[in-house]
Amino acid sequence: MSDCTSFPSLAYSSGPERLVALGRNVIATEAEALWALGNELDQSFGHAIATLQQTKGRICVCGLGKSGHIARKIASTLSATGSPAIFLHASEAVHGDLGALHEADTLLILSNSGSTRELGTILLRADHMNIPIVAITSARGSRLAEAAETCLFLPNKAEACPHQSSPTTSTTMMLALGDALAITLMRLKGVTAATLHSFHPGGRLGLDLVTVESFMHRGEQLPIVATDVCMQTVVATMNEGGFGVAAVVDEQGHLEGVITDGDLRRHAHSLRGAVARDVMTRNPHVLFEGMLARDALEMLSDARITSLLVMDAEDERRIIGLVHIHDLLRLEIG
Repeated sequence: MSDCTSFPSLAYSSGPERLVALGRNVIATEAEALWALGNELDQSFGHAIATLQQTKGRICVCGLGKSGHIARKIASTLSATGSPAIFLHASEAVHGDLGALHEADTLLILSNSGSTRELGTILLRADHMNIPIVAITSARGSRLAEAAETCLFLPNKAEACPHQSSPTTSTTMMLALGDALAITLMRLKGVTAATLHSFHPGGRLGLDLVTVESFMHRGEQLPIVATDVCMQTVVATMNEGGFGVAAVVDEQGHLEGVITDGDLRRHAHSLRGAVARDVMTRNPHVLFEGMLARDALEMLSDARITSLLVMDAEDERRIIGLVHIHDLLRLEIG
């Protein structure tokens, strides 16, 4: 038999409480560092924002090792929030990738020590091209700190690694600073939810930014019947629309109720001679103009239904559209 079955007991040899305590200690160490980072943030952050905001080209985010991984994520976040950015691997840069730099760019360099060997060549190239540098580092007297136009210094906090060898606390602070820079720039540039959606047309973020009226069915596509129509007409309308629902309205066109496939099954024994008002469900779940796709998906899931009517935001009984679960699935897949 494989020894793999013994691994869980080995993992708990110190007791589950001890393991939880170790995990909490790591998180507490990094949380304390983030707290200090926020409290110690000074005018240099404003200077960094001004430099990045004035960038006419791209923000080239540069790093090596663990700092490089963080740099790549920061570059992605900047681009996704309205500040065009690329990731520049410090090692690859000195082997040809420096050709990606343009005079209109700004360098955002991450290095905890500020003295990585590859930085020398990059700093010389930036100086030759007159490219401004914003640095994130812990080392105040480093070559990077001296070359940077603006320097964001990390607080002197211990790494969560007990041997102080693996970047943990320092990279967490770098990541937080990158988010702070990206979101501050986004707010200053007035980037709207609509603009963000153009960067994230698919996936969950798309659901968080798209309003229902941007993809709902409307006009002649809506399966609407009067309260006194016979059920044969209601069924024909439901089949024609293909949404599995019919909206029942009064003489003024105001919503009175809905009829679903479920309602048809529940009233199967009494459909002959019935009209829409006899079968409809009153006070149905509805969406309102301006609500997000995310809200529609959650409401459909919670109610275990496949369609929702969309109502006018000012006249809450006037139907303006319909959203089907398939529309949301297509939107989420992108």
